[in-house]
Amino acid sequence: MQKVSVDFSKSHDRIPHPDPSLRRIHCAGTNLSSLWESFLITSQDDSVRCRHTSSPLGNGAIIETSDQKLIVLRRSNNVGEFPGHYVFPGGHPEPMAIGIDSHQLEKDGEVLNKKVTQEMFDSITREVVEETGIPASSLEGVENARPAMFFFIRCSHHSDDIQKLYSSAEDGFESTQLHTVSMDELKTMTSRMPGCHHGGFGLYELMLQGLKNSNETHLTST
Repeated sequence: MQKVSVDFSKSHDRIPHPDPSLRRIHCAGTNLSSLWESFLITSQDDSVRCRHTSSPLGNGAIIETSDQKLIVLRRSNNVGEFPGHYVFPGGHPEPMAIGIDSHQLEKDGEVLNKKVTQEMFDSITREVVEETGIPASSLEGVENARPAMFFFIRCSHHSDDIQKLYSSAEDGFESTQLHTVSMDELKTMTSRMPGCHHGGFGLYELMLQGLKNSNETHLTST
C-alpha cells in the first residue's frame, strides 16, 4: 500500500539568496558548490536553515533478488557526487515525467498532488531499470519504508541473472560495478556509502526487525 502524502505548493520552493553574487555562481545552492555553506541560515529548523539551497528529493531502492541477495552499485569516478562510492540504485523523481514544468492553477492542486505521489513510486522503478537493466516486469511490491524516500523492492530474477542485465543498462555509465551481496556482506560496505544510503540501510534493518516482531507476535497469538 502506498502511504505518501504530497503537498505540491509554492510555499515549499527554494527562496533565492539575497546576495546576487552568490546567485550567479556555478551550481548555486547545491552541495556541489564550493560555497555551499554560505547558503545556509543559522537555525535548528531545517526548512529555515536550507531555504536558499537546492534540495531535490532523492530516492533509493534496496532490491532483493529471488535468492535473497541485495544489489549494490559502485559509482563511476566521473560522476559529481560521491565518485567511487558504493550506493543502492536510485536517483530523483522527475516533474517533467508527469508534465509539470511550473506550479499550476490552485484548482488543479488535488489532481497534481496525486500525480506527484504516483511519480514518487514510478520514478524509483524507472531508476532501477535504467541503472541495472532489470526489466520493470520483474520488480514487484515497491514499498516506501519511510518518508526519506527509500524503497524496498523484490525482484523475481536470480542474482546470477542480474550481471547479464546490468551489461545493457541504459544508465550503466553512472557506475563501474554491480554487486549482489548477502546481508552480512552489505553490512561491511555501508561505511563506504554516502550518508543518505547508509541511512537507507538503517531503515531496511528497522523494516526487517519490524517484520520479525510482527511474525513473532502472530505466532504467539495463534
